[in-house]
Amino acid sequence: MTTEQKLKPDFVPVPYPDIVPNGTRKSKFRVLVQLLLVAGIAGSLAVVFSGRKWLHNKIAHKPMVSEPLKLEESCTQADPMYPSRHAHLWKNLTSVYQSDAFKKRAIRQLGSAVTFETISWDDMGDVGVDPRWDVYEDFQEHLAYAFPLVHSTLKLTKVNQYGLVYEWKGSSRTARPILLAAHQDVVPVEESAIEEWEHPPFSGYFDGTKIWGRGSTDDKAPLISILTTIESLISHGFNPRRTIVFASGFDEEISGPRGAAHIAQALEKRYGKDGFAFIIDEGGVFGTQYGTTFAVPGVAEKGYLNAQIELTAPGGHSSIPPDHTSIGMLAAMLVNYEDNPFNVSLSRKHPIYTTLQCLGEYAADLPDALRNLITQSVTSDVALNKLTEEVSKISLIKSLIGTTQAIDIIEGGIKVNALPEQASAIVNHRIAVFSSLEETRKRDTNLLVPLAQKFNLTFEAFGKTVIGDNGSSAGNLTLRAAFHDGIEPAPITSTTGPIFELLSGTIKATYNSHRNLGSADSIIVAPGMVTGNTDTRHYWNLSSSIFRYNHLHIADAGLNGIHTVNEFIPVDSYLEMIEFFTILILNSDESTQL
Repeated sequence: MTTEQKLKPDFVPVPYPDIVPNGTRKSKFRVLVQLLLVAGIAGSLAVVFSGRKWLHNKIAHKPMVSEPLKLEESCTQADPMYPSRHAHLWKNLTSVYQSDAFKKRAIRQLGSAVTFETISWDDMGDVGVDPRWDVYEDFQEHLAYAFPLVHSTLKLTKVNQYGLVYEWKGSSRTARPILLAAHQDVVPVEESAIEEWEHPPFSGYFDGTKIWGRGSTDDKAPLISILTTIESLISHGFNPRRTIVFASGFDEEISGPRGAAHIAQALEKRYGKDGFAFIIDEGGVFGTQYGTTFAVPGVAEKGYLNAQIELTAPGGHSSIPPDHTSIGMLAAMLVNYEDNPFNVSLSRKHPIYTTLQCLGEYAADLPDALRNLITQSVTSDVALNKLTEEVSKISLIKSLIGTTQAIDIIEGGIKVNALPEQASAIVNHRIAVFSSLEETRKRDTNLLVPLAQKFNLTFEAFGKTVIGDNGSSAGNLTLRAAFHDGIEPAPITSTTGPIFELLSGTIKATYNSHRNLGSADSIIVAPGMVTGNTDTRHYWNLSSSIFRYNHLHIADAGLNGIHTVNEFIPVDSYLEMIEFFTILILNSDESTQL
């Protein structure tokens, strides 16, 4: 941390203009899968696929044999929910948020946060041992300077040294608290790609409309938005009735074992199981699709398993080879994996089915044939199967529905004239929401049994002997979980009742307020899911209502450069995020139904 950073809470890494221009508010967002995928955010966000064009070409002119049915109320919409008891406060804050002084300060806060290289590397050692964690000391010192009211008013507990838990104690003893979450860490920047960045990746550069740098969208914008919101509320004399907790992990990008995992234990000890009314973390986004703007809060996450296949076989000179080397046998097994993908089945209870229902009911420019197919699938299994078949032709939607497999790592052999004594590969599975770790392990085991028999191998799968040694085995096959035991699919959050209604109403109020709109359906809330896993994987015991959504507007075809080169966030999108968290806190504080 530089002396200038320490002395100036609103440190500006580059000169800023006096007036912050309003960013464009007309979305260029064209791709359904972008809405569904963005916040998984871990690992798969740089992929773009023009699903809309494909669906239109394949379905738009197909005749439907039967008459379309009336679409059931499967995508009920809440009315915009504005603060009422805190209406005067919200009006004052709205005026403040629109001021140039506030905008410039907010830009400085996020720009300066981006300059700290809080990178999570896959091989990070323990906290206090690996010096790469030390940057968090500087970053958190900076946060204390940048948000003095937050740090003088809220109770801050540090968990495992760098995990942050802020508690804003409410006056009510009976109102369940709410939990907001955002992580401090970012993914690494490829050294070979640095010259491709329009601005240095840790510059926090502001070009007049966008803030650039690693973490500007994922996930320092939500982090700074939440702190800015709380700082603003305190400065305007707000005292919460309902306790507000803000948790910030520091290793989400490597699954959160040192950050969120420890934070979860601390929070459950303090507040008990299901102690929070709801949890909000990174996740779904909003954008325009088929002529209608949709917000897609994530209500589920897929499970996760890394299956390691390891073969051992006798070595020797390559001039006297057996019929099948360990690498050859492994190759046959991997081909067998790819020849036998998981079946894809779309249940009417699946979050993606709910998303499709919302498209069918509200998307203004949806092709009639596709709308009819979605409508008929409500009561017709034939239509549901046809819908599944059609949407599964889009690989990214298919991957959201079913369990996936990706062969990502392979090793074997050390010398061209030596038979490989070992060969191994790792298959990454993302487990469908209605499947399980056990089902995935069983399927992988059954897939390998015929080949283990063919090659005369012993076979141990996930700690159990499947094929024992017959005295003349040609080698050994082991199937195990790599790195950790895996993660079950997350519980699916309910989209009925007062909690989801509050979130939906808050999304609509934020969208309308930011654009001076009045319609109840200016934006449609369509529950969905994210592709990857967030820190909420550790928070299941804390609440049954977990939403992956922070009101991020991504209108860029490259998904704001998340996890790749040229990451940025439009200032207008960032400022709207601050409005969202403000209305969310005020609405939650007023509610008596959470």
